[in-house]
Amino acid sequence: MRVLVIEDDQEVAAYISKAFGECGVNVDQCGEGRDGLLMASTENYDVMIIDRMLPGLDGLSILRTLRANGNTTPVIILSALGEVDDRVEGLKAGSDDYLTKPFAFSELHARVEALLRRGSSEAKQERMEVADLAIDLLSRRVTRSGKEISLQPREYRLLEYLMRHAGQVVTRTMLLEGVWDYHFDPQTNVIDVHISRLRAKIDRDFEKPLLHTVRGAGYVIREVEES
Repeated sequence: MRVLVIEDDQEVAAYISKAFGECGVNVDQCGEGRDGLLMASTENYDVMIIDRMLPGLDGLSILRTLRANGNTTPVIILSALGEVDDRVEGLKAGSDDYLTKPFAFSELHARVEALLRRGSSEAKQERMEVADLAIDLLSRRVTRSGKEISLQPREYRLLEYLMRHAGQVVTRTMLLEGVWDYHFDPQTNVIDVHISRLRAKIDRDFEKPLLHTVRGAGYVIREVEES
C-alpha cells in the first residue's frame, strides 16, 4: 500500500509516517499545498491523507482540483476544524472521510483500511445495469440508452451506491454512511442537492424515470413497470 500525507505540521506528519511505516506501508510526505497537489496528480497512491489548512494551497482546494481532473483516489481530510459545517464542507468538496484533530492513529488506520476494503469489494464487479442505464466500473463510464452521461465524482459514487442496491429503498442514513462515510445526519440538504443533480442527468432526457423518491423512507433506483 502506498499513502500520500500532505501535512505541514512536521510532528504530526512524522507521527503518521512512522506509524504507517511500522505497519509496512510506504508513505510519501509533503508539507506544502502546491507541491502536494503536484505529487497527488502525478503519482499513484492507494490513499491520500490531506490536512485542511496548508501553506500555498489549502487542502480543500487540492481536493477540488483532483476531483475536477477525474482523480478518484480515496482521500481522508485531517483538520482541527471539527464543527458540523466544516465536516460537511470537506465531504462536499469530494473527500471520502473526515477526521478531526487530535486523533488516534488506530482510528486513522482503521479508516484507511475501510476505504481500501470498500474499493477492493467494488472492483470485483465490472458492470451494473438497471433497465437501459449502465455503469462500467472499470472505466467509470455511465450510459443510458447508449448515450454517455458525464457525472461529477460524488454523483458517480451516489449512482454507483444506488445501483448496487437496485430495487431496494436506500435511506438517508445509508447514503451518508455509504457515500459520504458520515455516521450521523448533519441536518443539511447535501443528499437532496446531489439526488436532484443526479436525477437531472440520468432521467430528464429520457422517457421513463429510474430514480424515485420514496416519501418518508429514502430513494430507490428501479424500472417501474407500466400498469
